[in-house]
Amino acid sequence: ILLKKAAKIDKGSGEPNKNKVGKVSMKQVREIAELKLPDLNTTSIESATRSVAGTARSMGLEVVD
Repeated sequence: ILLKKAAKIDKGSGEPNKNKVGKVSMKQVREIAELKLPDLNTTSIESATRSVAGTARSMGLEVVD
């Protein structure tokens, strides 16, 4: 839900490798990772950021710098 709000989309892509439905910045990904850190099974913000970025890509979102 946080990624969809950041990208301003209603739903992810049915074909995430072919059809990109939006973009999120690394800054947004890091902010989401900081919010989700207590729920993730990692203590490192870098690992949490990579996890959230991977989720974004699997939804069809492009992660940009």
